[in-house]
Amino acid sequence: MESLNLLDLFQGITTLLHSEPTILIGRLGLIVLGAALVYLGKKGVLEPLLMIPMGLGMVAVNAGVLFLDPTTATHIVEGSALHPDPEVAAQLAAQAAAGHTPGTLFMSPLVEKTDSLIYLMQVDFLQPVFTFAFSNGLIACFVFMGIGVLLDVGFVLARPFLSMFLALSAELGTILTFPIAVALGFDFRESASIAMVGGADGPMVLFTSLTLAKHLFVPITVVAYLYLGLTYGGYPYLIRLLVPAKLRGLKMPAKKQVKVTSEEKLAFAVVGCAVLCLLFPSAAPLFLSLFIGVAVRESGLKVFMTVIEGPMLYGATLFLGLILGVLCEASTILDPKVLLLLVLGILALLLSAVGGIIGGYVAYIVSGRKINPVIGIAGVSSVPSTAKIAQKEVSKVTPDAVILPEALGASICGVVSSAILTGIYITVIPLIAK
Repeated sequence: MESLNLLDLFQGITTLLHSEPTILIGRLGLIVLGAALVYLGKKGVLEPLLMIPMGLGMVAVNAGVLFLDPTTATHIVEGSALHPDPEVAAQLAAQAAAGHTPGTLFMSPLVEKTDSLIYLMQVDFLQPVFTFAFSNGLIACFVFMGIGVLLDVGFVLARPFLSMFLALSAELGTILTFPIAVALGFDFRESASIAMVGGADGPMVLFTSLTLAKHLFVPITVVAYLYLGLTYGGYPYLIRLLVPAKLRGLKMPAKKQVKVTSEEKLAFAVVGCAVLCLLFPSAAPLFLSLFIGVAVRESGLKVFMTVIEGPMLYGATLFLGLILGVLCEASTILDPKVLLLLVLGILALLLSAVGGIIGGYVAYIVSGRKINPVIGIAGVSSVPSTAKIAQKEVSKVTPDAVILPEALGASICGVVSSAILTGIYITVIPLIAK
């Protein structure tokens, strides 16, 4: 009878001790990072609905690494369309034959076909969620539908030209990061996916990376959501740096309130959906999801609203955070490209904020110095966070100054503009990348 080694019982410790030094350090670092995300989510520093499940998932997957056995790994590779590059596919097949694959008992992100899914469902409890909701971008559509229900497009319709101008100005990072990423060695598909971080819209980043650069969607999406939380703390300092106190406290002249009826908002949803789907059919699922949420809200369909803004949105957010967390395993995150992703992600969000503020200055000058330039940063489409940041910074200088309606219009319009950029990228990039 063979003796039982204590480490054979505690297999997570065994895999940790037998990891390469960089993987070992990475796993321990990600366990600490995951715990920090849970703590910061609880404190409200980061978005708790996303960061708490993401952080706990990071802790679990890096503590409990048990790689799939060679038979299972080979089956995964043979049953999946892994990568468009034959050399990468061959490399993954060789890894699988040796018993090494980027799959854990939580999930293998390589599985897409249903025959492989059925084979693995015995142990990979999150695999069905990933396959049916992530690999095809459905999770992004669910979140976008929930966002649509929460949006009041009346803020956009009350001042459409100002809102759209500021939103387009705040896409500076989404546009400029693309050539920068190409210059740093990323291909067109990867560069477009990274650039979408500048849109500050998580579902867009997820949808674009799954469409164009599936092999990098985990680090890109994790970087996007981490930085979206961090920008809320960094943007106020950027506002103070770029906008002097005298202009930050500018009170905008009172205007007659424009009342937008629910019928007008519904018409906007129908026309906007039709036009954008006609122009960018490759992003039609996103446009439909957003505008069906708006249509449900403005039609007063309370039963649908309850389902979409409750179980659908919060359920999608829970699994989004959880699956991103368990995919954040050390061997994936320690890809050499990830460090550049970290730099490019923060650069994209920084450029977008700067572009928005530049747009705010242009609006300030064109309006005869009547528009507060701070509203420009609200064009970065983290609804309603950036709008609230703008209002808060203005109120610190002039407590009775109100810019929130204009800021909300720019922020809501930013969702539409980032969806448009998504449509442009996933339409054009496959054509020029051939």
